This record gives sequence, structure tokens and C-alpha cells, in this order.
Amino acid sequence: QVQLVESGGGLVQAGGSLRLSCAASGSIFRMQLMGWYRQAPGNQRELVATITSGGNTNYADSVKGRFAISRDNAKNTVYLEMKSLKPEDTAVYYCHARGVGMYWGKGTLVTVSS
Repeated sequence: QVQLVESGGGLVQAGGSLRLSCAASGSIFRMQLMGWYRQAPGNQRELVATITSGGNTNYADSVKGRFAISRDNAKNTVYLEMKSLKPEDTAVYYCHARGVGMYWGKGTLVTVSS
């Protein structure tokens, strides 16, 4: 029932930064867990970062120290701040939410050029 819409993807040079947004159609206050996943062509979908309702975060080893996830309940939005981007970060990034049910956005493409 909850709709998630990602935005902020695009083309960026290696070493650059980008911020992704995930806007929910309704309140995310009751969502226990929200996060970002990504999938590159030919690869499996992988977890990038998650954040609980209590603010606890978890990151994939490949992005630790470079990415930061945050949650703004007032704006019903989750963000993913990415810095020091690498070509291997190129993928479609998907927003995910878990509450009573589980929800997925349609994704936003991030392309990092070398």
C-alpha cells in the first residue's frame, strides 16, 4: 500500500558525490526498517545500507565510510548520501521499506564514470 519513489540518480565522475532520496506516499513513522539496495547489470541485488526506526544503521562493507543513510520521518523521506564514488558503484539503486508489509521502489540509476 505504501509507494516509494526514488530520485537523485544520474551521471557522476569517479570521486564525486551524489545524494539519493526515497519519498514515501505516506508516513514512514511506522516503518521498522528502511534501506537501499542496488543491482548492477548481470549482478544480484545487494544490500547497501539500512536504518531502523531507532536510527541504527548498517552498511555493506563495500560502502562503509563512503555512504551514509538517514531517515526524516517528518518529510517521509529516506536519503542515501554517497561520496568518493567509484565506477563499481554503478547500479540501479532501490529503496526498501519494512513495516506491516514490505515495499520496494522502482529504482534510480547511478552511473559513475572513470
